[in-house]
Amino acid sequence: MSLTDIIEIIIISVLIYYMLVWIKDTRAWMLLRGILVILAFVLLAVLFEMNTIVWIADKLFNVAMIAVVVIFQPEMRKALENLGRKNILVNLFNFDFNKVENGKFSDKTITELVKACYEMGKVKTGALIVVEDEIVLTEYERTGIAVDGILTSQLLINIFEKNTPLHDGAVIVRGDRVVSATCYLPLTDSLSLSKDLGTRHRAAVGISEVSDSLTIVVSEETGKVSIALDGELYRNVDAEFLKNKLAYIQKREQDTSKVKSWRRRLKDVTKIRKESNE
Repeated sequence: MSLTDIIEIIIISVLIYYMLVWIKDTRAWMLLRGILVILAFVLLAVLFEMNTIVWIADKLFNVAMIAVVVIFQPEMRKALENLGRKNILVNLFNFDFNKVENGKFSDKTITELVKACYEMGKVKTGALIVVEDEIVLTEYERTGIAVDGILTSQLLINIFEKNTPLHDGAVIVRGDRVVSATCYLPLTDSLSLSKDLGTRHRAAVGISEVSDSLTIVVSEETGKVSIALDGELYRNVDAEFLKNKLAYIQKREQDTSKVKSWRRRLKDVTKIRKESNE
C-alpha cells in the first residue's frame, strides 16, 4: 500500500463521515432508513431467488435514482450552499468531538422550565417549547430567529408575551440554552387528535413524530399544560409529572444502537401512558 492509497482512504473516510453527519441533521435520515428497508427486502429476494421481484427491482433502479435526487433536492441544495460558505480546509482538519455530543440540561433548567410553563398557564399565555434530546433539530432551528441565551423562566415568559416579536412559533431548547425562537414545526396528520386542539398542539405532536424531543404546550385558551412525546399527546399534566419527565430525559443514557434507542422510546411511551392513566 502506497502513500497515495493511504491519503485516498483518509479523504474518502472524511467525505463519508461528513455525508452521514449531514444526513443525520436533516429529514434525509428518515428517508434513508426507508431506502435501506427496501434494499434489505431486495437483498432477501436475491438470496431466495425470487426472480420476479429481482426483475422488477432491476427495472426500477434507474427510475429510483432519479426519484432519490428529486426527493433529496431541498437537502442537497442546502448542503451545497453551506459548503460554498465554509472554509473547506479548516472544516476537514478541525475535528471538535465535543460538538458531536448534545449536552444534557441541568436541574436548574428543569426548575426554570416548569416554573415558566405554569406561570404562563396562570395568565393564559400560549407557549410551544421543544426540548431537544438525541436527534439534532438544526433543520427546524434554522426556520426561526437565533437567541442562544441561557434558559431562565423570565426569558421564556418574555419570549411568549403577547404582541412581542418572538411570541409566535416554537422555542427550541438545547442543553441549558434557548437556541432559537419563532421556529416553524411540522404539523401532524393524525386523525386521533381532538378537534378542539389548535395549531400549537398539532405542531407539538408533529415534531415528536419525526424526533425524540419532548415538547411542552401551554394552551392560550385554557392555560393547561400538555406534553408531546413519540407521536403521543398527554394533556393537562401537572407540574410534578412534567418535572419527572424532564428529569428522566436528563438522566437517560444516549444509546448508540438504533435498536436499543427504539426499545427505549417504546418503554418511555408505555411508562408515560401508565402514569397518565393513574
